[in-house]
Parts: sequence; C-alpha cells; structure tokens
Amino acid sequence: MRTEKNVFYKKLIALVFPVAIQNLMTALVSASDALMLGFLDQTALSAVSLATQAQFVLNLFFSAITIGTTVLAAQYWGKQDRESVEEVLCIALKMSILISMIFFIAAFFFPRVFMQVFTNEMPLIEAGIPYLRIVSWSYLFMGFSQIYLCIMKNSGRTTKSTIYGSSALVLNILLNAILIFGLSGFPQMGIAGAALATTISRAVELFLTVFENVKTGIVRVRLKYFCSDFVRLKRDYYRYTMPVLANELVWGCGFTMFSVIMGHLGSDAVAANSVANIVKNMIACVCLGIGTGSGILVGNELGIGNLETAKKYGSLLCKISLITGAVSGLFILLSGPLVLMFTTSLTEQAHAYLQIMLYICSYYMIGKSINSTVIAGIFCAGGDTKFGFICDAVTMWIIIIPLGAFAAFILHLPVLAVYFLLNLDELIKLSAVYRHYKQYKWVKNLTTNQQ
Repeated sequence: MRTEKNVFYKKLIALVFPVAIQNLMTALVSASDALMLGFLDQTALSAVSLATQAQFVLNLFFSAITIGTTVLAAQYWGKQDRESVEEVLCIALKMSILISMIFFIAAFFFPRVFMQVFTNEMPLIEAGIPYLRIVSWSYLFMGFSQIYLCIMKNSGRTTKSTIYGSSALVLNILLNAILIFGLSGFPQMGIAGAALATTISRAVELFLTVFENVKTGIVRVRLKYFCSDFVRLKRDYYRYTMPVLANELVWGCGFTMFSVIMGHLGSDAVAANSVANIVKNMIACVCLGIGTGSGILVGNELGIGNLETAKKYGSLLCKISLITGAVSGLFILLSGPLVLMFTTSLTEQAHAYLQIMLYICSYYMIGKSINSTVIAGIFCAGGDTKFGFICDAVTMWIIIIPLGAFAAFILHLPVLAVYFLLNLDELIKLSAVYRHYKQYKWVKNLTTNQQ
C-alpha cells in the first residue's frame, strides 16, 4: 500500500506542479494588469476588470472543451491509443476555433454594448472600449493554442505545455510594463498597452503550439480528422462535453452576474471586487492544478480498467483537496496586509471594502478546492459530467443570484453583505457533492465500446 501511495503522489506532483505554475502565471498576468493600471488610476483598473469578463466567458467555453477533451483523451492515452487521442484533438479544435471567432466578432464590433451590460458609469464604459477592440484578436489565437496545450498535458507533455504557456505569460507581464508606462522608448499606451501586451503574448503562444504540432510526432492535428465529419468519437465527445459546457456556462454566467451586481454598486465596489478576485485566482492555482491532475490521473486508471485503483485515487484526492483548500484560505488571510499595501491607489472606501472581502475569500477557498477536484476532476474523468450542471444550475440561478440581486437592489444591503452572500455558492454545494461522490457513478471505463 505504501508503494502504491508513493506512485500516486509521484504522478500527482508531476501533473499538479506544472499545471499550478501555469495557473499561477495566468493569475500573475491579471495581477500585473491590476497593479500597473492601478498606478494610473482606479478608473483604468475597474474598466479593464469589467472588460476582461469577455475573456472570462470565453474561457468558460475553453474550459468545457478541455475538460471534455480530457475525459476521453486521458482514458485513451492510458490505453496508448494515439489515433483516438488525435481524433479527439481535432473534434475539440473545430469547436474551439468556431467559438473564438464568434467572441472576436462580438468584442471587436460591439464593445460598447458589452460594457453597458456590466456598468452604467460612462467613464468605465469609454475606457473599456479600446481595450476590447485590441484584445479581441487574442481570442482567435487562443482557439488553437489552449486546446493544443490541453492535449499536451494528456499525452505526457505536461512540463513542456507549462513551459510554452508560462513563457507567453511572462512575456505578457514584461510587455505590460513596457506598453502601459511607455518604457524603453515605447509610447505610454495605458489601457490599450495592456490589451496589446495580451494579444502579442497569445500570438507567441500560438506560434509555440503550432511549432510543437509540426515538430513532434506524439500527437498531431491530422487533416484527415480535422476535415472529416465522420470522426468515430464525435458522438462520445459531444456526449461528455455538452453537459460540461452547460455546467461551465451556468456557473460562469452566474459568476459574471456577480460582476453585474457589483458593477451597479459603484466604482469602489468594482475596484475592490477586482483585486479580491485576482487574489483568489492566484491562491487557487494549486487547487485548480489538483483538479486538472485528478481528471488525468483517475482517467488514466479508468481507461486501462483499474477501477479499484481509480476509487483509491479519488479518496486520496478528496482528502488532499480539503487540506489544500484550508491552507489556501489561511494563506489569503496571511497575505492580506501585503495586498492592502500594494493597492494604495484605491480610494479609502474601496480599500475598506477590500480588507473585508479578503476575509470572505478565505472560507470560499475550501469549497472551491474540493469542488474543483471532485466535480471538474474526478467526476468528469469517468464521464459523470451531468451532475456539475445540475448542481450549479440550482446553486447559482435558484439560490445565489436571486438572493444577491434581492439583497442589492431590493433590500439595498451594504456592499459587503451582498459580497458575502454572492460567495456562498461553493460551500452550499458541498453536501450534494459528497453524497454524489459516495455513489461512485463516476467509476466507468469509457473506452470499452470503442474497440
């Protein structure tokens, strides 16, 4: 048993560490945007925070597509069936490229309409329009790169995937400083500079993934699969991806509604909420890494028929996620003074909001860690993708959003009371998630009927 656990931990660390690093780099980009734009003024910070909700929603689609990809790719890679993995890759790419084109058109041609959804304050709307028009080009690049990076993680190239993704993100941070403030002889571009930095870095990421696809013979984009409508695994892919997509949209659009509610409570609330979300995303990188690793680890074992081993892995991962969530929450509390020290550009009111919001974020992390591991990782690994959709539909749209909107616009409760209510979603789900986990409906080999 000791040897089996050692093997498990070795596999988990090999997966989680690179993914956590990449998640951290992504969060650091948002943090650098906020920190650098915060030096300009609070309006710039708030406007970009609202404008990036377009990419947040786009990332929901990418997240659903990559989870659906992992469901099948992890199991087929566990069986060393490379041909099936390449089929899954092409199915995912066709979907992601189409979606990224739709988001590009919306953000480039209708940025004002988008900003008006989130706020009625004209300075924020006007500041967000140029950002959206420039950054929309990056959506096209992500349509290929994000899916290919996912397939690299599922085909034994997790470290290389992290290097590619992190290199682009480091470039993004460097370009942020140069273009926002006009360093090294470049003009000072402010918000437009942040958008251009993101677009250039995503272009570099696209180049690296295309280069990897051409150079390596491990898993490639094959034209015979990409151009064919009769791919063998299409039905299975959509069967497992559509519930995940519905789940991501239900949760993500609900989360976006949080920004809508906070966005109508004033610019101070928007600014404080923006910084609090960045802190949450930075601290959650390990939690999300465990969730990604869970899907691959459990999926590999299910794919080769080791169902009992998959159950043992699931049990260990649940315990690890609980500990990780508690540690992450504690870390938010300990990092609070440092965060407040670097946000001196906020107004006194926004600063006061942020201080309490960080305390609220600490309890949120426990539920976030467990649910990311169990719902998005363990359940999806065995094709149990419908539960998350039902769970989030009830939690977000029947409980949390009506409660938050009622508290904000009918009862006119204080900003922090509304924020507290909006952050209850992850904790409310825990009992239902635990009950469903113990039913073990996720312990399935999805590759059985494909041979």
